[in-house]
Amino acid sequence: MTDWTSGYVADIGYTFGYYQELNPLRARLAFLNKGLVCPNVGVACELGFGQGLSTNIHAAASTTQWYGADFNPSQAGFAQELAAISGADVSLYADSFADFCNRSDLPDFDCISLHGVWSWISDENRQIIVNFISKKLKVGGLLYISYNTLPGWAAFAPMRHLMTQHAEIIGSEGSGIVNRIDGAMSFAEKLLATNPTYLKANPLVSERLDILKGQPSQYLAHEYFNRDWLPMHFASTAQWLESAKVSYACSAHYMDDIESINLTPEQQEFLNTIPDKLLRESTRDFMVNQVFRRDYWIKGIRKLPNLEQLEGIRKESIILQTPRSEVTLTTKDGGKEINLNAEIYNPILDILADHKVVSLAELESKLNAEDISLAKIVQAAMVLADCGHLFVAQNKENLTEVKAQSDKLNAHIQQRARSNEEVRYLASPVTGGGIAISRFHQLFLLALQAGKKTPAGLAESAWAVLNDQGERLVENGKPVESEAENISKLTSQAEIFKEKGLPVLKALQIA
Repeated sequence: MTDWTSGYVADIGYTFGYYQELNPLRARLAFLNKGLVCPNVGVACELGFGQGLSTNIHAAASTTQWYGADFNPSQAGFAQELAAISGADVSLYADSFADFCNRSDLPDFDCISLHGVWSWISDENRQIIVNFISKKLKVGGLLYISYNTLPGWAAFAPMRHLMTQHAEIIGSEGSGIVNRIDGAMSFAEKLLATNPTYLKANPLVSERLDILKGQPSQYLAHEYFNRDWLPMHFASTAQWLESAKVSYACSAHYMDDIESINLTPEQQEFLNTIPDKLLRESTRDFMVNQVFRRDYWIKGIRKLPNLEQLEGIRKESIILQTPRSEVTLTTKDGGKEINLNAEIYNPILDILADHKVVSLAELESKLNAEDISLAKIVQAAMVLADCGHLFVAQNKENLTEVKAQSDKLNAHIQQRARSNEEVRYLASPVTGGGIAISRFHQLFLLALQAGKKTPAGLAESAWAVLNDQGERLVENGKPVESEAENISKLTSQAEIFKEKGLPVLKALQIA
């Protein structure tokens, strides 16, 4: 009997995550910052879309036509349901990579994306994907690919192998993947408690295991317990992609390309002595012990003339999505604490505080008296974007065109929030992408649409939904039993929502 899963976990669904790096709109600023030509993306494709949330949000919130494939029929069914509801131009298939990549009815693509799947598939499937990129990515087209990376995973890889071995040998097939994962995690903890020499040589393994213990089983199953799991050196990925004629462009994680944040002056100086781009990236991965790469590649890399680069940067527009009072000047990236320069960031944040779309040219003009250069503005915008505070905005013409379909998708997701908290993102036609919104805030939005206006009215409406299902708020790990106390706590949340959250959602044209 043929195993249609090809060793990939299929008996538990993938998480309902959203990944902003898949938004083609985000690529423009990254390319402009590097002085590279970025394609206009009219037709895009995601391989291995999981629950299809990112694909559907990007299709509903932009004018880009999307295609995609995921071999899991349950996940593909959910994704197709979202597509039908929004009415966006998106075609999603429950196909294996082999079947999808051999379809004769697909167009050529301006952008092809793979989030994470490169690490979890066989060499046979990697070759199928490379052939697909070679055949279907247009000249000048964009490839986004993310994957687990060496050397960052080198220490933990043996432990992961041992855990999957335990799940396969000791775990009973009838007990289900969740129980097998729990058993493997417990086994690993007991092993480390014996203080093996492996742990002495790799002390960070214990810390990594503690992080995994806090992750949901859905995530662990797909990230670590597939048959194929291969962290890869950057140079190995480049070698795989060579026949597809794509060149490395830049990181999709903006802060990875801001060396003053990631590297010491000595490290920067050393990297600058390496003339080869690929060797330089490989060396940099050792400097930061890179665990996960999110990269843009291009089929036919081209430099922008300086004047066109400046003109392109100035045309870019941004919007602040975090209430100004909640943006701190201390943040973290990859576990490292970063202190932002108040003399640069505070004036920028003050201008953006009203949550209106502002072009970088407007910012440059307004900050001229503060002696804040365009280069500093761009760097600040990229840092704030990676911290989740700021988004690149699409043009007003596209926004008007897609508003109706993003509203339909959002209405459906909010209705789902009445019964579960699986989907915590809504589509913004302003950003062309997804915005994180909690279940309670989605319930408050539903209450507003039903005519409730006061925080008390929003709270009572949300409580009615929860109470019908026997649900209670949880505080300090324990359910809040009193109806009055539940409503009181919901009212407090609704007050904050109306004061801080709602103005932002209105600016993003979600509310």
